[in-house]
Amino acid sequence: MTPPILEKRKVYDPILRLIHGWNALSVLGLIATALLAGAFEHGTLEERLWQLHILAGYGLVVGLSARLAWGLVGPRSARLADMWHPSVWLQTLRRRRIPASTRYGHNELASAAYLALYAALACMALTGLALAAIEYGAGPLSAWLFDSVRLKEIFKEPHEAIAWVVGGFVALHFAGLLYHERIERVPTAQSMLTGNQYRPAHKETASHA
Repeated sequence: MTPPILEKRKVYDPILRLIHGWNALSVLGLIATALLAGAFEHGTLEERLWQLHILAGYGLVVGLSARLAWGLVGPRSARLADMWHPSVWLQTLRRRRIPASTRYGHNELASAAYLALYAALACMALTGLALAAIEYGAGPLSAWLFDSVRLKEIFKEPHEAIAWVVGGFVALHFAGLLYHERIERVPTAQSMLTGNQYRPAHKETASHA
């Protein structure tokens, strides 16, 4: 298959890319430590792994706070407003057809998933802080929740459910990157390393290439 003719534009700023990398590592760290702690349950490593899990959670809180702040004051492509496209979402639901996107920046439909992910991560972080306070007396909520055993299940069940949702999003995200890279043959994963975004050239541009 003939590779598509692509146009390149510098879209994502260094601070946004740094925050994205920080949050990605925090989420992967949370998933890895939780799975390993479950695998070594009642073992000597379990306590240490949960401590690392809490540290990764603190990292996520810092990263989400930075993303919110940069989403309010950063450049256009970093703004949370750049991911708000309710008219496109409604049009897609009504027509039951995914519209083609040629805009630079966050894809209109993918933006809905990203905003939902941020909401899920915020809920996971809050319930995680509550559990850290209840079980370990750690974190900013410890003064109110430490040793409140009766509240543990109230926070634990939603925390674990949201964690599965986040894990599913991570898997779908990697699958989407592979689709763009291997099927559509559009370099996508590199955008959060270089800041460059590639889009198929318009027909009139391609005809003069």
